[in-house]
Amino acid sequence: MDLSFKLEKLDFEGPMDLLLHLLDKNKVDIMDIPIASITDQYFAYLEQMQQGESGKRLDTMSDFLVMAATLLDIKARMLLPPEKDETGEEIDPRTELVEKLLEYKLYKAMSYELKEREDDASMTLFHDPDIPKEVKAYREPVDLDGLLDGVTLSKLRQVFEEVMRRQADRIDPVRSTFGRIEKETVDSRRVMKNVTKSIMKKKRCSFRSLLSAGTGRMYVVVTFLTILELMRTGRIRAEQDETFGEIMITAKDRSEWNTSSEDEDMDADLIGDY
Repeated sequence: MDLSFKLEKLDFEGPMDLLLHLLDKNKVDIMDIPIASITDQYFAYLEQMQQGESGKRLDTMSDFLVMAATLLDIKARMLLPPEKDETGEEIDPRTELVEKLLEYKLYKAMSYELKEREDDASMTLFHDPDIPKEVKAYREPVDLDGLLDGVTLSKLRQVFEEVMRRQADRIDPVRSTFGRIEKETVDSRRVMKNVTKSIMKKKRCSFRSLLSAGTGRMYVVVTFLTILELMRTGRIRAEQDETFGEIMITAKDRSEWNTSSEDEDMDADLIGDY
């Protein structure tokens, strides 16, 4: 949206730009704006805009009208008794407007700086380097005598110890004590089949012996789930004679199973002949 207006041979890019012009024209401190006089001058410029071509563009004039309403609101508030904040200090109605003007002034100064850099860069031309290959490949010879001048075994040892000390500092004292984490590979169907066969063959065994038959956390988990599944289908029962005593697993006869035909067909390959 084009917000520039031609007034007295000046271009204003919005209401903030017009306010800064009025402050500069009246040589007024931005921190102490005389709202009454600035408001009157602002409305005079606004009237000229409405009479010109820009007054026909309502979308452009809306920003200036909003600022006009803001100035009137501040002017009215300054005629009333001053408001006070929670600490008892008087609230200046111009504070918010001053902050916005300072922010706009900063961005405007930055835009001028960027525009100057753009103008300077537009006058700069570049071309590909045309250095001969022989010159580009040239490397200044190294003077070994000068390079090793003043180097002693004591200094080399100090450098070596400093490098080793830095390497030691990089080692995390906590993580360095961690063991190596390796992925456990367990054939769950084979474990289930072996656990089931072991129970049905022995008829009675301890829960501890089943868990210790293999190694690894995954083996223990699969074994535990297998026992739970066998208990659910009524193929085994678990007994514990005393608190914290040994848990014994006993296989039931096939006639005591409460599985459906579908469950038996599905698990036939896991149980096999026992």
